[in-house]
Amino acid sequence: MVHIDYWIAALLSALWIMLPSYVPNPAAVILGGGIPIDGGRLHADGNRLLGDGKTVRGLLLGILAGVLVGSVQILLQTQGLPEFLPRHTLLSVSLLATGALAGDLVKSYFKRRRGIPQGQKWPVADQYDFVAGALLLTLAGAPAWVLSNITIPIFLWILVLTPLLHRAVNLLGYSLGVKDVPW
Repeated sequence: MVHIDYWIAALLSALWIMLPSYVPNPAAVILGGGIPIDGGRLHADGNRLLGDGKTVRGLLLGILAGVLVGSVQILLQTQGLPEFLPRHTLLSVSLLATGALAGDLVKSYFKRRRGIPQGQKWPVADQYDFVAGALLLTLAGAPAWVLSNITIPIFLWILVLTPLLHRAVNLLGYSLGVKDVPW
């Protein structure tokens, strides 16, 4: 039987690993605005490629926020953190942050293809798009880091935590007036 401390360590490791990918989306919402990434262009289906909510400033500052959080984590690693916490690298935090927003952009593209307007719910995709992007890009760019740090229990915690944190952050953003919808 696995001891409860094992699952708590996996939970804390999941949060630690994913923090650089959890930060970029809310940072892009708060810091974004300005020129849309798609420049207002329409797809052949008549819908926007991405929409006004995906801006160049939001993309760049969102990635930067994730990398900055990850850089703080890297600095903290020298301060005697628990041994069970995975060690980030500048490459891992950069890939996680960039992949998070890349996953969100890919989801937005397909959301528009389905005719789902900006701000409308797309269950499951809205919660896991950035996780898929973050993990896939990191797996492509730093496979050894992913395979040595993301165990099955950690991955399961990521799947459980993500929709809960996503909902909490969206409710907070809505209550602060940063988001137009609470999802």
